[in-house]
Amino acid sequence: MNADTGALDEMDFRIIEYLRRDGRMSFKALADALTTSEVTVRARVRRLEETNSLRVVAVTDYEAMGYSTMLAVGVQVEDRPAEDVARDLAQFPEVFSICQVVGHLDIETLAVAQDQEGISRLLTRLAAVPGVRRLEPSVALDVLKNQSNWVPFDKNNKTTGVLEAC
Repeated sequence: MNADTGALDEMDFRIIEYLRRDGRMSFKALADALTTSEVTVRARVRRLEETNSLRVVAVTDYEAMGYSTMLAVGVQVEDRPAEDVARDLAQFPEVFSICQVVGHLDIETLAVAQDQEGISRLLTRLAAVPGVRRLEPSVALDVLKNQSNWVPFDKNNKTTGVLEAC
């Protein structure tokens, strides 16, 4: 990382690329792959983590956990701030993403369910949250891409953001 600008350098990007493929890769294996010392890799990873440029996390596979269906649920809100409703919706364990949006919807969520009955139960519970006016659910027929570690990753970009290595 460039100390003056805070921009990631080539070595940082290479470390992140390896950790994106295998977040459990050892510092020694990283050092060997990058033809540098383990001390250098350890220090760089620590600095990337401390500057919030890198976060290594575990990601569960929702299908392996028994959830066969992904759904998007748009929410219209009334008589309550959308942010408050969103916080309540975020408490549901099946909901893994929630965003406040502009347009005819106020909130968009992504959630999972085990089956059709699970979808029905979840939608009933979501609709009961105070402030929810209307739900617009969409069930995914086929998930073509669900990449939790995706972040725009341009080595020429001078800005840094959180890059998750999974």
